[in-house]
Amino acid sequence: MATGGHLAKHGFSEVAASRGESAYVVDVGPFYIASIVECLGSKALVADEMNKLTGKSYYDSIAQDTIAMAINDLITVGATPLVVQAYWAAGGSDWFSDGQRAQALVAGWKRACDICKVSWGGGETPALAGIVADGRIDLAASCTGLINPKQRLSVGDKLAPGDSIVLLASSGIHANGLSLARKLAERLPQGYLTPVTPNLNFGEALLAPTVLYSPVTEALYEAGITPHYCANITGHGWRKLLRHPATHTYRIHTVPEVTPVLKFIQEHARQDDKEAYSTLNMGAGFALFVKAADAQRTVEVAKSQGVEAIVAGQIEAGQKKLIIEPLNIEFGDEALQLR
Repeated sequence: MATGGHLAKHGFSEVAASRGESAYVVDVGPFYIASIVECLGSKALVADEMNKLTGKSYYDSIAQDTIAMAINDLITVGATPLVVQAYWAAGGSDWFSDGQRAQALVAGWKRACDICKVSWGGGETPALAGIVADGRIDLAASCTGLINPKQRLSVGDKLAPGDSIVLLASSGIHANGLSLARKLAERLPQGYLTPVTPNLNFGEALLAPTVLYSPVTEALYEAGITPHYCANITGHGWRKLLRHPATHTYRIHTVPEVTPVLKFIQEHARQDDKEAYSTLNMGAGFALFVKAADAQRTVEVAKSQGVEAIVAGQIEAGQKKLIIEPLNIEFGDEALQLR
């Protein structure tokens, strides 16, 4: 926070409420600028192992995962994504000499940019031998966006009892919980090739790309709906619903269908429901907190963009806690300390 004061010399100021949120917001006068940088994590290691087993490159999906890590955070504050930058740090320059893999990464990156209608402004592709492991790559993305008009700002100042909780469906594990999944693969009888469903193995199920949610938030704006708050359900699972510092009770009365790969992980990792919902997205990749009058329309708008959604619950006055009634699970304030 000490550095935020430097903005004043340029005639700007930070939005203090964005400190600790998923994206940082600066007031530049007629509109706000939001920015974020995020790394992919270890999902690329699954792609590398599956390449050895199948000969296929999965880096088109991995590219979407990387962009989603940044864009799905940026939109939580009400921003329209404008520009994405790439950071692809390889263990050596030879990583990019594999044409199939490098071309898949580029093609997937462009496709994700097209879905989100953002400009790919460039980036950095360093070869970091001795820092990044040989044959591996560390992927990250930064994203900048606009909140315009300013009324689109969503940092929870309007969050209140009576608001509805709308959950947007995930496509699978997304890009969190991969360390658990990789350890599990070591114990499975056929490793990553172990069937999850008759037509889908564990590795391919893990590599389903993360849903890009910005088409939904942009469509909501066009429909005249401004969320009071948003949460990207990544690490910490459903505990992310407790992210805002305000004291409210979040009561869930309906849970979404859990994707097969997450059911598989829960079963084979021997997780009870509370552990699973505290670490994995369990079918919900993004949460929108909206006026009750807007809840059903929010679901309809999401579905119009190809994303399943449900009205899952509501906010109530009371202690800060999350109650998932169908599963008899409760998380208290101590369950999530992000600030």
